[in-house]
Amino acid sequence: MKKKFILAAICALGICSEIPQAHAVYESKSDTGTEIFDYIENRRREERANALTDDQKQLLADIEETKSRLPHEIRADEPVPAAFEGDDLTFNAITGEFRAKGKVDIIQLEGYRFQSMEAAGNVNTQEVRVRGKAHMMQLIENAPRVTLDGYNTVYNYGTKTGTMERVKGKTGEYYISGKRFEFYPDHIVAHDAYQTKCGAKHPDYRLSAKRMEIWPEQIIRMYEVKFWIGDMIVGSKDYDERKLDAEENTYFPRVGYNRDNGVYVEDTFEFPLFNEHFKALINAHIESKDGIRSNAEFHYENRGFAARTLYGYYYDSNNRWLKKEPSLDLVYMRHFDSLPLAYGLEYEIGDWHSGSVSSTHQEIEASLSHDPIILWNKYLLMLSTSYKITKDTHVEPSTAGSTTVKGMNYAATLAREFNDRFAAFTSYQYTKNNSQNSLYNFDNDSYSNKFSTGVSYRLTDKDRFVVGLKFDTAKGSLEDADYYWYRDLHCSTAVLRWRQKQHKFEIRWQFTPW
Repeated sequence: MKKKFILAAICALGICSEIPQAHAVYESKSDTGTEIFDYIENRRREERANALTDDQKQLLADIEETKSRLPHEIRADEPVPAAFEGDDLTFNAITGEFRAKGKVDIIQLEGYRFQSMEAAGNVNTQEVRVRGKAHMMQLIENAPRVTLDGYNTVYNYGTKTGTMERVKGKTGEYYISGKRFEFYPDHIVAHDAYQTKCGAKHPDYRLSAKRMEIWPEQIIRMYEVKFWIGDMIVGSKDYDERKLDAEENTYFPRVGYNRDNGVYVEDTFEFPLFNEHFKALINAHIESKDGIRSNAEFHYENRGFAARTLYGYYYDSNNRWLKKEPSLDLVYMRHFDSLPLAYGLEYEIGDWHSGSVSSTHQEIEASLSHDPIILWNKYLLMLSTSYKITKDTHVEPSTAGSTTVKGMNYAATLAREFNDRFAAFTSYQYTKNNSQNSLYNFDNDSYSNKFSTGVSYRLTDKDRFVVGLKFDTAKGSLEDADYYWYRDLHCSTAVLRWRQKQHKFEIRWQFTPW
């Protein structure tokens, strides 16, 4: 329940593009409400990743300066002009042929730049040819930002078609390379290519493909895909698709240790089905204590509605396991057009098993959340509420009958970012369900009235520390105290967690698109 309140608030922040919500890049796996820091860190990373580089800022400035020197405004029915510069520039006014040497800089005012030490071409046909190394930038509206370095370039800036060989560069947040790139008016094709969010010279992880397509809709489509860790292939699939502007996990293993599971390795494999609305997922989990505890899911998602069938093992933030054999989950989430409110409806039914307890489990919940409220330009207030009915019909003869819990739930969270390094939050939450009145303790505390608080402090560019505390307000007792150390390992992250009240130490390591 506590995670659903955080999810409702974060969905109102506008980052819930799909249902169910993908895991965060930074994931605290928290019982104390520190998921809010996950959102803050992910937003900061996105801001850094999407910020214009110095070269891109310079291109925009050069375009504006060039436009100011034009004799008239650019007309819609005329080709977009280009500007040529070079230390040694020759031009044939009759044929339109030109040759430039030295520091060659060609700017097409729609948002393209070519730079090289030597170039030739024709201004009449709007073609540029570079035998040696060329630097290309694309910075236009409604298309991915592209920066490439390659050889043997032929490009027509009028038709927006061309080719480039032995290419390395970046598109959106992805580093990309390939033997040959082809440019078309509406997309780019890369052959024998790879992409990664790891910026190392030799990436820790990457995806290779026989063919990649980069589309203006901020999508990369890949065919004959292989997943690499270092120089080792860890998986493959016929087709994969990524949204350049979406936050999502890498398709690479997560490794960890805790006292309950021992050493474990887990990974998620996604398979598109039929069309963009259908997909299958296999969440693989292998641990040293109990072996394989995995699950499989089938998803349909469209216009705020999601239907999922779930089968297999699931665990909560306290490493308590539950088996669903199977379960059906239906979710609908929308935002009111004219009000700062979002609402959701969810229904789940299935056979649940945990230890010696088994039942036919049903949940129905209606939720309402307010858009984040900014107070005094300093604080972020998030409010949400829901009404939930949980019913378990026991299947064991010795426990015949049913258990029903129903009632309102409330949550209010107040957060503040004091600066780029320091953030804090406080939260109050009431949940009707708890392990005392419910059949299962899965994702349930033993109390209903909860007060949480925490701080996040980035000590260095590589090290961030988090403290999260949670209290039972009815008893006035401290129930959870979690301490985290996030260590950036360039293209991956190690998370160390000490659970003071449980006297448990955990460590997780995962690849991070940093």
